[in-house]
Amino acid sequence: MSSEGPSVQVTSVPASLVPYSLSFSARVSSPRPISKVESNSSLDPLQYLNADQTQVTVKLSAGHKFDRDVELLIYYKDAHQPTAVVESGQASAAPGTLMGDPVVMVSLYPEFPQSVMSSVASSGEFVFLMDRSGSMGAHMNAKDRNQTRISSARDTLLLLLKSLPMGCYFNIYSFGSSFEHIFPKSVEYSQQTMEEALKKVGMMEANLGGTEILRPLEHIYDQPCILSQPRQLFVFKDGEVGNTKAVIDLVTKNSGSHRCFSFGIGEGSSSALINGLAKEGGGHAQFITGTDRMQPKVMQSLRFALQPAVVDISTTWDLPKNMSVTVLSPPITALFHGQRSLIYGQITGQSSEAATGCVTVKYSLAGHLTQNRLNFSLKPEEDTGLTVHRLGARTLIRSLEMEGREPRGNHQAGVKEKVVALSIQSGVSSCFTAFIAVNKGDGEPIQGPLVRRNVPVPAMMYCCMASPRSFGGQRKMLSLSAKACPPPQPCSSKKSSLKAFFSMASPISKSAWEGPPPQPLSLHSLPQQRHTDRFFSCPTECAVEEDEAEVKQPPCDPLLQLVSLQNASGFWMQDAALAAALGKTSKEVEKSKPAQAKSEVWATILALTWLHKFHTDAKDEWEILARKAVLWLQAQNAPNVTECVDAGNALLGCSVQKAALGL
Repeated sequence: MSSEGPSVQVTSVPASLVPYSLSFSARVSSPRPISKVESNSSLDPLQYLNADQTQVTVKLSAGHKFDRDVELLIYYKDAHQPTAVVESGQASAAPGTLMGDPVVMVSLYPEFPQSVMSSVASSGEFVFLMDRSGSMGAHMNAKDRNQTRISSARDTLLLLLKSLPMGCYFNIYSFGSSFEHIFPKSVEYSQQTMEEALKKVGMMEANLGGTEILRPLEHIYDQPCILSQPRQLFVFKDGEVGNTKAVIDLVTKNSGSHRCFSFGIGEGSSSALINGLAKEGGGHAQFITGTDRMQPKVMQSLRFALQPAVVDISTTWDLPKNMSVTVLSPPITALFHGQRSLIYGQITGQSSEAATGCVTVKYSLAGHLTQNRLNFSLKPEEDTGLTVHRLGARTLIRSLEMEGREPRGNHQAGVKEKVVALSIQSGVSSCFTAFIAVNKGDGEPIQGPLVRRNVPVPAMMYCCMASPRSFGGQRKMLSLSAKACPPPQPCSSKKSSLKAFFSMASPISKSAWEGPPPQPLSLHSLPQQRHTDRFFSCPTECAVEEDEAEVKQPPCDPLLQLVSLQNASGFWMQDAALAAALGKTSKEVEKSKPAQAKSEVWATILALTWLHKFHTDAKDEWEILARKAVLWLQAQNAPNVTECVDAGNALLGCSVQKAALGL
C-alpha cells in the first residue's frame, strides 16, 4: 500500500468565521478554600458549590474566538499550609492491593521565614555543565524554527551569569565526546571574568559529538571545594546516556559536598538520569519540552540554589493502632521555599468515620529545627476517579524502574514483575508495559474507504515581536490549544535609511498582544557593539545606515538585549547601547536625566522601570538580576532616586511606582 495520499488543502478562515464553537466547564475541588480563578479568556462568574469554598465550577463564556489558548490559574487560601487527601480504594480491587486500599496524598508547600529569604546568598561556587553534543543543534520545538537547543542554552547562560551574586565563584563546562572548561578552576565572579565567560559562551555550538557526561563530572568533583563557598552544580542534558547508573552513583558519592540541579532538554531526555541527578544531589529537576522556555525554569532553580540548604528531613506517621501506612514515595531529600513536595501512602486497616491520623515533617533550615505537623481525617473521599491512587502508583513505578536498573542478579527480574503487575492493576504505563486501544464492537473489519472531512481552522499570521512569554508569568493549570493571531505589527524605525526589517517566522504569542508591547527598537541610533555580551544573532540579516557609526545587529529579544548590558555588580551604563535597548535615542535619555543624578543611577533606574513595565510576564527570568541592581542602588545612597523614577516614567510613558521597583 502506498504511504502517499492525495494532497488536501486545509481551509483557513478568520477566527470570527470558524463554523464551530468551544464550550468548557470544570469542577475544581481542593482541601483548601479557593480564593479566585483567573483566565486569559472570558469566564462566567465563579460558582461556589459549598459553604467552605473548597469546590467551585468554572465555565468559559460563550463566544470564544479561538485567538489564544484557554488557560486557568487557580488561587488557594493558605496555600503554604500542608494538606492531606485520603481517597477510597476501587471497589472491584482486592483489599491489600494498592488500588483496593485507601491512599493518602500529603502536599507540602513550605514557606520559609522572611528573615531567611530576605538574605540573598552572596557566596557559593556555581558550576554549569552544558551538553554540546550534536543533538543540541536540533530545534527547541516544531513551532519555532529559529531557535535551537544550543542557542536557547546560550541565552540561558547569559541570564545565569548576569544573576550571580558578587563574591561568588563560577565556572562553565561543556561536553560531548570530549569536554571543555572556560577556566582551569572556578574563578571569582567579577566584571572581567563575567565578560570573558560570556565571550566564550557566545561561541558555543553543538559540535562536540557524543554525550560522555561521566568524565567531566569526575573532573569537576576532583577539584577541591572552596572554603565557605557551597558548590551548586547545574547540569543541562538532552537525550540518553548509556551509563546512567554510573553517573548517578558518582553524584551520590559526592552528595555531601554540593547540590545538583538538573535540566532535561527535549522530549527525548532521560527522566531516569535527570530525576536521579537531582534526587541524589539534593537539588531540583526540570524538564524543558514542547513550547517550554528554558530560561524561566533555570532561573527558578537558581533561586532555589541561592536558598540555604534544608537538611535532616524526616517524616513520621501517627495512625490508630489497627491501621498502618506504607509510603509509596521515595524519601524527600530537598525542600525549597515555594516548591511543592508530595508524599503518597497506602493505608491498611479498618477505621471509624471519625478516626484521624497525623503526619509530621521535620527539617533543619539555617541551623534552626522546623516542624510541620498535620492532622487529617481518615475518612476517604468517594467518587474521585482514583486520581490519587494513580498518582501514587506512578510514583512507586518510577522508583521501582530506577531500582531495576541496578545489575543485581535476579533482582532486576523481580522488580520487573512488580512493575508490570502494578502497571496493569493501576492503568499507569511503565517502561515494561504499553496500552493498546481495542475496539470491542462486533469484531468485523471496517468496510469501504476512509472518509476525510476538512474542518476549517483559524488563520495564523506572522509578525516581528519579542520572544513568547507565558500568560501572566504564571504556571499553566490548564491549556486548550486554539490559537489564532491578530494582524501583524511591523517593527518601526524613525529614519528612512532603514533598508530592511525583521520577519521572524514564528507565530506571535498570546501575551504579546494581551499586555503592553515592548518598546520598539530605534535602530537608527544603535552603537558599535561592546566587546562582551552581544553574541546573539537574528534569523535574518538587517542592514542599517548609521550617521554616527556602522553597527552590528542587536539581539532580537529586547529583554536579552537589555540584560546583556548589565554590569556584574548590578548597574547599567548610560550609553547609546542602553538607549537603543529602551527604544530611545541617546539625546532623549540624556535630556530626560535629572540634573543632579549620576549617570549610572539614572541608567539603572531606567532599566528597572522598563523591565517592570514592559516585561512583567517574564519577571521570573529577570527578578534576580533586578534585585542585584536594587542592592547596588541602595549602596549608592543616591539622594534623588524619586526624581529619577518620575523622570524615567515620563520618558518611557509608564507609571511604575518607586515601591514596585524595590526602592
